[in-house]
Amino acid sequence: MNINNVAFEKSFGTSLQLPASTLPEIAFAGRSNVGKSSLLNKLFNRKSLAKVSQTPGKTATINFFSCDGVRFVDLPGYGYAKVAKSEKGRWSELIEGYFNQDRNLALVVSLVDIRHPASSLDENMIEFLQEAELPFAVVLTKADKLSRQQQMKQKTALKKQLKLHADVPLVVCSSEKGTGIDELRTVIKNAAR
Repeated sequence: MNINNVAFEKSFGTSLQLPASTLPEIAFAGRSNVGKSSLLNKLFNRKSLAKVSQTPGKTATINFFSCDGVRFVDLPGYGYAKVAKSEKGRWSELIEGYFNQDRNLALVVSLVDIRHPASSLDENMIEFLQEAELPFAVVLTKADKLSRQQQMKQKTALKKQLKLHADVPLVVCSSEKGTGIDELRTVIKNAAR
């Protein structure tokens, strides 16, 4: 997969607008402030492929990108964002609507902030992915904020908290420093085969 071939396709505001799933999809899910858009930009070596903001909750739509026969899906964040309840409800409908459709999901990348214990929403997402038997990987973001020793301690604690099986890829990552990006690319390439 040539990461330089990535292109933005389209954004959708409701699940009814979503196109049929015609390519393998790699979906990115996580809390509003976990750094999904920053990670996508780092993954593709682009500064503004996905919109990034200092204000959590910037991604209010499902955004589709294509790269060498694979579709990348940036889902709205869940949780934290300070927006109206109606907007949170729309985001929830988008995420649930996406997963309730017949999608060709090659991988769901679930992002969790390494600095803290996983939230109940993070735990719910992992439980859902396990129960639905969807292929997924967990990426622990914002690793640059911790020492190497703290990263390893948190990785062990989060793996236990989330009850991850040994076969679930668990990647410690930093969009700022670029650490873990090559490992994540390998996980994605293996899933997209």
